[in-house]
Amino acid sequence: MRHKIAFKLSLAFFAALLLFALLMGGLFYTLFRKYSFDAKKAQMHAQADAIAAAYAGDMAGSAPATPGRGMGQRGGMGPSLRMLDDLTSGNAWVVDANLQLLTSGRGQRSYAYTDLPQDAEQVVERVFQGEHVFSEGFSALLATPTLTVGAPIEADGRVIGAVLLHAPVEGVQEATAGGTNILLLSMGVGLVASALLSWLSAGWLARPLKRMRGTAQALAAGDYTARTGIRQSDEIGDLAGAIDTLSVRLEDARQEGDKLERMRRDFVANISHELRTPVTVIRGSLEALRDSIVSQPEKVAAYHEQMLAESRGLERLVNDLLDLSRLQNLDFRIDMEELNLTELLPDVARSAGRLAADKGIDIDLRMDQPLLPIQGDYARLRQMLLIILGNAVKFSPPGGRVSVALTDRTVTIADQGPGIAPEDLPHIFDRFYKTSGGANPEGSGLGLAIARQIAQRHGIELTADNAPEGGAVFKLVF
Repeated sequence: MRHKIAFKLSLAFFAALLLFALLMGGLFYTLFRKYSFDAKKAQMHAQADAIAAAYAGDMAGSAPATPGRGMGQRGGMGPSLRMLDDLTSGNAWVVDANLQLLTSGRGQRSYAYTDLPQDAEQVVERVFQGEHVFSEGFSALLATPTLTVGAPIEADGRVIGAVLLHAPVEGVQEATAGGTNILLLSMGVGLVASALLSWLSAGWLARPLKRMRGTAQALAAGDYTARTGIRQSDEIGDLAGAIDTLSVRLEDARQEGDKLERMRRDFVANISHELRTPVTVIRGSLEALRDSIVSQPEKVAAYHEQMLAESRGLERLVNDLLDLSRLQNLDFRIDMEELNLTELLPDVARSAGRLAADKGIDIDLRMDQPLLPIQGDYARLRQMLLIILGNAVKFSPPGGRVSVALTDRTVTIADQGPGIAPEDLPHIFDRFYKTSGGANPEGSGLGLAIARQIAQRHGIELTADNAPEGGAVFKLVF
């Protein structure tokens, strides 16, 4: 369980929330306690000032106390004493500069000079300098944690006495403890809710990761159709999209590999088929001649002629295979040079004219410009054009016409033959593909495949179609 990402995320969220709660709780406790004490000090400050103001008039008209006078003597301060008891419940003292306790409130015990704490003299001294002083040094004397504020009693611009107002800090501590308990309860509820929310959030984050893991495992097992199906506009969505793209690429690569494998098998089968017939004929003829089955001179000559024709066919097939293999190899060098297409076309037409003359076919060459410079390999371009033009002559009926037209940068070769069957049209540039018409029984099915490779190496667009009036039309866009 602890290795699950949902558990790790939940634990991290909870730890972060717990740390945040502890920090906020400590900060709240410190600030709340300070605020409570500051509020208590402000209240006592105002109360001490009120008492000092009430005493100022009484003490200004009375004789100051001396060390010989007893503690608790009130002199002429009866009304102020009653106000002191009413306001402070006897928790306020009035002292003079000699730390003589003029009054400690009605009903309170009397304190001797030696009973006062050590810092009482410093507090009174600072008060007689006009300051308001806070002290916790009277706690031991009053037998309870106490906060004391000293306020000056001023008359005629001088300090004539000091008010020491005592207040227990138990109320402040109880308020702080109450606020802390409420905070702890709130933090506990918040942590429980946060832990539940973090678990749900971690599960929500982990679900798409589990789906991506399943998809990756399926891809590793060879199922390239697997998809995550996750659509999110965040980093997880980007990762899922990358996995889906990878699966698409792998599926395409698998299909391409299957296609190449089929092509390889078909290639081997076609090679075997193309080689079997001439080899069988040559072997049978040689066996007949060796065994003297054929002995008449004219029949022996016929056998020799047949073997020669089959050997030439094998030679053409091997040469075509070598040419196709070289052209498909991108490392095979094509000698590019500056050529004039209007000089190349007449050369090709003259070479094809010998085959056309045997069938009484006229080759009509028309060019709309005297000069068209191109970059290319003269021998390979001549080979490409001869393959297409030779096919046009072979498939044209005797006495027909083959037209070769150069318009702008497009060469069009059209014949008057039967055309190309619609089912054959998409495949005529495939290796070893032969149409079902039987007009070219000696062909290897590699000529147009070689022509297409030469066109691709020269950046020429080569297409084939049927003319509306009949016959096949080949277009080469330079």
